[in-house]
Amino acid sequence: MRLSRQCAAEAIGTFILVFAGTGAVVFGNISGGLVTPLGIGLVFGLVVMTLIYTLGDISGAHINPAVTLAFWASGQFKGKKVTPYILAQCSGALLASLLLRVLFGNHAEMGATIPKEGLLYQCFILEIILTFILMFVILNVATESKEKGIVVGIVVGGVIAMEAILAGPISGASMNPARSLGPAVVSMNFTGFWIYLFAPTLGALLAVPAWRSLRPAKRDP
Repeated sequence: MRLSRQCAAEAIGTFILVFAGTGAVVFGNISGGLVTPLGIGLVFGLVVMTLIYTLGDISGAHINPAVTLAFWASGQFKGKKVTPYILAQCSGALLASLLLRVLFGNHAEMGATIPKEGLLYQCFILEIILTFILMFVILNVATESKEKGIVVGIVVGGVIAMEAILAGPISGASMNPARSLGPAVVSMNFTGFWIYLFAPTLGALLAVPAWRSLRPAKRDP
């Protein structure tokens, strides 16, 4: 029963993330640019911050398959929960993109993450680095003291906003396979889609040994 509640939280959380974040892209296109790239980055950061405080105590507010896999690889998440979490996240993302398409039509490829022309492999490396940074921050703030954990939403949301503003015009700054899956399927635009499946996953997993290397041994003062 608890797992079902957690999966429901992950589905709802990812729905909200994709609806708000990619919705900002769609609304920017419809309004002729009134929602700027800066605004889009801030929306993504703010919605993630909000979801961490809203759902963190229910499901951990992963809302990202790459984060779920990295938490499992770090030994902080049960393997039996990985598949249900990822299915819930992808379902929420698909539903959000579908609803946006029904309401507003296929604007801006539904906010799909598409690599800038001529920079395919650069975007692959960029997404690895972006997700590495994100997961490295998450692991360090989410597994520390209670006092440090109080600000986890602000820190993680801030990192996502910073990276979205920095790299959004180049790679889309996905850092999240589910976030890319919804718009790609609903718009039927799979340009460079493999990047957004593999690069965030690899980047998140690479953050795990980096995080472990900085953890002090229990006997250290």
